[in-house]
Amino acid sequence: MEEKLKEEQACCPCETTEKKKERSEKEYRDLMNRLKRIEGQVRGIQGMLENDAYCADILVQVAAVNAALNSFNKVLLANHVRTCVADNIRAGNDEVIDELVTLLQKLMR
Repeated sequence: MEEKLKEEQACCPCETTEKKKERSEKEYRDLMNRLKRIEGQVRGIQGMLENDAYCADILVQVAAVNAALNSFNKVLLANHVRTCVADNIRAGNDEVIDELVTLLQKLMR
């Protein structure tokens, strides 16, 4: 029962781990720029809805946002594997492999 509770808590997006990651200035800037562009796209979709845009036009823009988020995830995942995962394996922490497998399962839903 306790394991189930921990698992449910870990799945809640508002309940993040206490782990931290220091990113290089370039990595931080690149990721932040991507997110800001995505935010702008979402605001554009809001504007389209407010202006009674045609459904198909909105759907095309939503698909573009989904593609941008997927691209963001790919970049972030690649950085995670190259740094966090690799560093943990080198340090003898093989538990990070199970964490990565669980993460990939969540991303592939």
